[in-house]
Amino acid sequence: MPDILTDSTAETGTLWITDPGHRAALLYEARRQFDFFAASVDPKGGFDTLDFDGKPLPGQLREIHTVTRMVHSYALAQMAGIEDAEQIVDHGLSYLLSHHRDPVHGGFVWGVQGDAPADDRKLAYGHAFVLLAAASAIQAGHAHAEALLDEVWQVLDEQYWEEDHGLFADEWNRDWTPFSTYRGMNANMHSIEALLTAYEATGRAVFLERAGRILDFFVNRIAPAEGWRLPEHYDANWQVDRAYSGNPMFRPAGSTPGHSFELGRLLLQYWDLRGRPEGDAPQNARRLIEQALTDSWNTERGGFAYTLGDGGTVAIADRYWWPVTEAIGGMAALVKLDARPEDEAWYRRLWGFAHAHLIDHDRGGWFPELDANNKTVSNQFMGKPDIYHSVQAALFPLAAGLSRNAADLKRLDPQTAALR
Repeated sequence: MPDILTDSTAETGTLWITDPGHRAALLYEARRQFDFFAASVDPKGGFDTLDFDGKPLPGQLREIHTVTRMVHSYALAQMAGIEDAEQIVDHGLSYLLSHHRDPVHGGFVWGVQGDAPADDRKLAYGHAFVLLAAASAIQAGHAHAEALLDEVWQVLDEQYWEEDHGLFADEWNRDWTPFSTYRGMNANMHSIEALLTAYEATGRAVFLERAGRILDFFVNRIAPAEGWRLPEHYDANWQVDRAYSGNPMFRPAGSTPGHSFELGRLLLQYWDLRGRPEGDAPQNARRLIEQALTDSWNTERGGFAYTLGDGGTVAIADRYWWPVTEAIGGMAALVKLDARPEDEAWYRRLWGFAHAHLIDHDRGGWFPELDANNKTVSNQFMGKPDIYHSVQAALFPLAAGLSRNAADLKRLDPQTAALR
């Protein structure tokens, strides 16, 4: 049983992401996650939310981001040679089309209960994940996902894209009447993720161009003016809305350091796909990631504070699993880019914390939140919410480059995780 903390070459200074023992352990951890979350497949359609033991939680609203993340994650599994992943991808794609797709008004509704919409809002966040799921499915070999990609892209382009700003609006009612004037960073960040994956899957220049415009706003305009932090909330004119405080879990006030880790990695992916042009992209990615490390790492207990207020002061100190996984991805990208000793130290520290407190070594999956004493609690999350964040933390460091992870996953030796 490989150990995620295997460090057979520590004395020679070899990087963990190139160490055979660590690489094998990463692939083993990914397999354990895929095995655990396979139990969420509902034979009648869709996916269940699982409790800590891997049993379905009753009466859960089936939200579109859960379905699409399962499709995306098991598309990664299929690329990495995981058995039976293909069927799970098709299962999720079928459910998206039969339950979340709106045949009357177009687009995709947010939440389904049974066979009917229970939350019929249409969110850019959800549509971005549909684009990601379709693009990843195409990369895994599901040619029929191309029609889904075309459909959701048309919706994103026509209903959400604001050409004057170079950004996506956030939310509509089911019939495309205005729901609010809210604009958000999170939906746009995940749109970057989806657009870059769609570009890798199809080669269409529009996807890369749109991702670049969104990155330009947040990286070159917002971050430098905000001390290399990323405010979450904006008004209709894309001015920072510092007074906004929505849902304390999904739209908390202030900034969310975990998103800086994600955006920094995505900036490097974009820069790499563009041929690594001259400019500040590598330096700016590092600024975003390092500022988030400085602001939010809990020096006594480990893990990251969930949100920050003005000037980087901690607002919500609660610590969840997903910022740790995204920090792992960000540090792995920096190690591949530059391999500074401090980056390697952070990469090892993050896996050490995850190994000690977040990974469920007995059953699989990761615990989603910790109390002040690093004990597992269920205050904000019921069960183990999804596989998306944690499996990417295990798989993305195995890719050789900063972009086109799909191609490298297909080259993984299923036993050693070496690239063939």
